[in-house]
Amino acid sequence: MDNAQSFLQQFGELTITGNLVEFSATSATTFALIAAAEIGDKSQLVCMTLASRHRPMPVMLGAVAAFAVLNTLAVVFGVAIANWLPEYVVGATVAILFGVFGIHALRATDDGDDDDVEEKSGHGIFLTTFILLTVAEFGDKTQLAVVALSSTHVPAAVWLGATAALATTSAVGILAGRTILKKIPLVLLHRISGAFFLVLAAVAAYQAYRSFTGG
Repeated sequence: MDNAQSFLQQFGELTITGNLVEFSATSATTFALIAAAEIGDKSQLVCMTLASRHRPMPVMLGAVAAFAVLNTLAVVFGVAIANWLPEYVVGATVAILFGVFGIHALRATDDGDDDDVEEKSGHGIFLTTFILLTVAEFGDKTQLAVVALSSTHVPAAVWLGATAALATTSAVGILAGRTILKKIPLVLLHRISGAFFLVLAAVAAYQAYRSFTGG
């Protein structure tokens, strides 16, 4: 019980740590990174498909609820990692993770995920959206990115930026639909996302080196 209370206290302290400038910068960086990574991805496809068959508002609310839950889990895990592992280990892990994401995004050649989305019957559209997105995004690269970012930056800012980005990309998918979205150069967005990941990987590697050497 004491350990649980201690963890919650540490989580609260880490969550609110950081001044307004750092909070805003972290939120903006997280928003840009997650939004670039999610354009044309599975979650946006789910929202587009469901919104084409049902009223858009329940789809949007279900998406926001799913992202809020997933990002909360990711932030809690990221804070736990920051608490339990040395700073240089966290930094090196983040650098490797972002490096892999960056290379994968740069090598992307398709214009999105065209997999069919299987709609779950017997549920309301809100719950359907929530379930589909939770399953589609759990353990996805964006959730892992949130884990990594929240382990080295202000967790609350990471959560806000990531949730806002995912909500925005979902809204774009719902409003734009497949026809308009196909006109967007998704490969270019993947390249931008990949470059962004690689820059963050370099920053994390430098921070890990400074921490290891005591600089």
